Amino acid sequence: MATANISSNPLASELPPLPSYTINPLPPLIPGVPDAYIALALPVIGYWVVSGIFHFIDIYDLFPQYRLHTPAEITSRNKVGRWEVFRAVIIQQVIQTVVGLMFSWTDPPAMYGKEDYDVAVWAQRIRLAQRAVPAVLGIVGLNANGLASKYLKTQPMLSGVLAGGKYPWVTQLIESDGISQIVPAFTGWEMGLAKAIYWAIIPSIQFVAALLIMDAWEYFWHRAMHLNKWLYATFHSHHHRLYVPYAYGALYNHWFEGFLLDTCGAGVGYLLTGMTTRQTFWFFTFSTIKTVDDHCGYALPWDPLQHITSNNAAYHDIHHQSWGIKTNFSQPFFIFWDRWMGTRWNGDVKLRYERDRAVAEKKIAEWKRKAESGESSDSSIPIVLVEQDSDFNASEEVTDDSRALSEGKENQPVGRRSPRKRQTADAGLKGLRERVGGGIHGRGSGLLDMEGSR
Repeated sequence: MATANISSNPLASELPPLPSYTINPLPPLIPGVPDAYIALALPVIGYWVVSGIFHFIDIYDLFPQYRLHTPAEITSRNKVGRWEVFRAVIIQQVIQTVVGLMFSWTDPPAMYGKEDYDVAVWAQRIRLAQRAVPAVLGIVGLNANGLASKYLKTQPMLSGVLAGGKYPWVTQLIESDGISQIVPAFTGWEMGLAKAIYWAIIPSIQFVAALLIMDAWEYFWHRAMHLNKWLYATFHSHHHRLYVPYAYGALYNHWFEGFLLDTCGAGVGYLLTGMTTRQTFWFFTFSTIKTVDDHCGYALPWDPLQHITSNNAAYHDIHHQSWGIKTNFSQPFFIFWDRWMGTRWNGDVKLRYERDRAVAEKKIAEWKRKAESGESSDSSIPIVLVEQDSDFNASEEVTDDSRALSEGKENQPVGRRSPRKRQTADAGLKGLRERVGGGIHGRGSGLLDMEGSR
């Protein structure tokens, strides 16, 4: 517990004195549950609630007219099963929770009791700022004192502002050291503005600043993951196994990339803006839900998150396509970094999406025909079609659409290794990561860069 006595500003005796205060530890919002634990739990809860809603929409195909991709594309184009996606997301959320707990144990305890004093400090600043009014009006040829006298009876508050923050009729009775005395007081409008600054404007600035910091962090790390072949092949290629994103796959990453981009990005935004733990309830949860929404696979006209900025599901989905993989790096809030750095996709995408849908439908039809006719075993059918929850090595499923595009061989069917050929092909798997990175960022990069600059 700490206390402070009533004090007056030494710069001018006519300023209202600042109130005394006593600070105490802030009790948790939920009794028995530290606020830091709530801040860590809310993003996880928000992630699975929102992604669960989109998954429900997905499996029951409730709004097919707003889909970015057909179910056939999800089945035929993604290179990773849903169970592996689920497992990777859980691992990342465990890591971010552990890191958050470690930071929370080093944070000083939150205190309360100084709020009225801090509001009064802002009211005092507002009073001091009014002293510049007569000089400013004098620059444009107006007599501030004359105007103050004119409006004294009809608009006393306006008169006080024009006079440079002088309100001799606004006083208060206080006791200090057992002595009662009448001293200047703040006006109602000054206190109202000071409360708005303290309780709304400053937190809003902190929130927006945290979004901007996280956006910059994620843009440049994300871009680096694509420009550096080793970073892409080792880490970021995991996320791009989802050519057709869906909601609960939003955080499907290599665990280190998830830690570096998402966990550290949000943490840096929180630390640099000086937000309180309770402010992070909103920041962490909003950024998580926005990321889920950007991977939901739907362009829903009534979804507010898809309209507050241009960075939405349709925008980010372009980045997940082989022809757009070197564009639209911005994530998850704004797109100005793509604009400023020349990495925004410019060009029509309608025909490209139609082509991908048609190819996917043909693949599914062919796989079903072969399965029904007995021409091939189940191993030749996409694993997500046979057993969506089974785990498998996604690197063995890579059929790089961008490689086919760069070689002018579009619409090639997804190739799979026969179990009989797997022993012979094992040697080739040693350099698979380099080949994946090279296929997307090597031979195909020139074509993709050219298309991205249209």
